[in-house]
Amino acid sequence: MHQARFYSTGASSEVTCRLCPHSCRIEDGGKGKCRVRVNIGGLLFAAAYGYPVSMASDPIEKKPLYHFFPGREILSVGTAGCNLSCTFCQNHTISQSAVEDIPGPGYVAPLSVVTRAVSLPGNIGIAYTYNEPVVWYEYMYDIAVKARERGLKNVVVSNGYINRRPLAELLEIADAFNIDLKSFSDIFYRDVAGGSLAPVKSALKAIRKRGLHLEITHLVVTGLNDDERMFREMTGWLAGELGRDTVLHISRYFPSWRCDVPATPLPVMERFYNLAAGSLNYVYTGNMPPSPGGSDTRCAGCSRVVIRRSGYSTDAAGVDTNGNCRKCGTKIVVAG
Repeated sequence: MHQARFYSTGASSEVTCRLCPHSCRIEDGGKGKCRVRVNIGGLLFAAAYGYPVSMASDPIEKKPLYHFFPGREILSVGTAGCNLSCTFCQNHTISQSAVEDIPGPGYVAPLSVVTRAVSLPGNIGIAYTYNEPVVWYEYMYDIAVKARERGLKNVVVSNGYINRRPLAELLEIADAFNIDLKSFSDIFYRDVAGGSLAPVKSALKAIRKRGLHLEITHLVVTGLNDDERMFREMTGWLAGELGRDTVLHISRYFPSWRCDVPATPLPVMERFYNLAAGSLNYVYTGNMPPSPGGSDTRCAGCSRVVIRRSGYSTDAAGVDTNGNCRKCGTKIVVAG
């Protein structure tokens, strides 16, 4: 088992994990809230290190990233565990489990993951996704370092619930993020997700300040975070703190795990799309039937449709090889 980083020791073999804001105090033989950081004899170990439960080649749009190498493929890797416990979790079978609870391929070394990524035709890099990659930080970091050495891109799909020091190190070797901003209410984070909002906002600002590619996903859950006033506050904050070009994916909820409220009504999704489009230049809807403008990209400079999408099929004919609008030259995407 691989020894973890970011923890301190205490009396009677107790350790305190410093990876995320929970700061779990873990007794000998115990686990943190994430289920995959384990105290053995007064040392903290990363139980998920080297044990992926899912690995597959995906369209980059599936992450979702719409403005980062559109139309390309990326190797996606995930393990088990999460440091939040959202009652509506859409992938709870792995995120709310320990590694030993899920069948997997056995130990896969970081270099083996990179070697597989390199072998895939047209693959641009590796996405750390499916469950929360923060909880398998050491494995992600070691893969990412080797990936960068081979010229691959590193994409982190995360809830953003991470402390500043590990985030600062991650920013040095990551290329793009999709952060799941679950609500703009600290009460929601506490009561529904088992966390808090402030660290996520801090992570978003740190990513933007570092100049890395950033897109945000917001799942609209019926009766839990579908308050129009709060949504306006959230999109206003995104535009003001992160910029109007911040990409926002508004995703439709369906009943899952411990949450059985009805699926997000389509009129709510359409209304939130229109509200967000008043503050942000690039807004998309997901997990719902196609709607006018819901998945296509319009240039913020000239309003021309530059990328058309149907499912995961992408036609970026309106964007040049440098990622700029062919008509007016406005920067649209990261391309290569």
